[in-house]
Amino acid sequence: MLYLWIKIFHLVFVIAWMATVFYLPRILINLAEAAGQAEVQSRLVLMGRRLYRFGHLMFGLAAILGVVLWLGYRVIADFPTMVGFGTGWLHAKLLLVALMLAHYILAGRWLKGVEKGRALPTPFKLRLFNEAPVLALVAVVWLVLAKPF
Repeated sequence: MLYLWIKIFHLVFVIAWMATVFYLPRILINLAEAAGQAEVQSRLVLMGRRLYRFGHLMFGLAAILGVVLWLGYRVIADFPTMVGFGTGWLHAKLLLVALMLAHYILAGRWLKGVEKGRALPTPFKLRLFNEAPVLALVAVVWLVLAKPF
């Protein structure tokens, strides 16, 4: 039962983090399109900063619970294990999560750069950047459900 509750909260925090991963680049697009509108840009930067902080918290909680799900068998009696033969999918999933985290951090750096007066990529490039995590998420869900290797 403990395993189920840990998994539920892990998924809730992952979903919350993914919402920030999807929305932060959208804020960057709006910032790029609002060039010259100081009041609009100021509000978007504030929203972006709050969202970025929230995303960090959600990722941290999801990661902690993910580690418990991965290695909890070592310290919790009767806890299922995801370590051993046939868990190559987990390593592939973790690689994709690391890439999504790098994507998220880059978006955060661009947001911080706006506050310092740096230019953003074009709205078109930001739209492409915005779509990348969708593809990664589809691959992660497939890996988790199919466990192909």
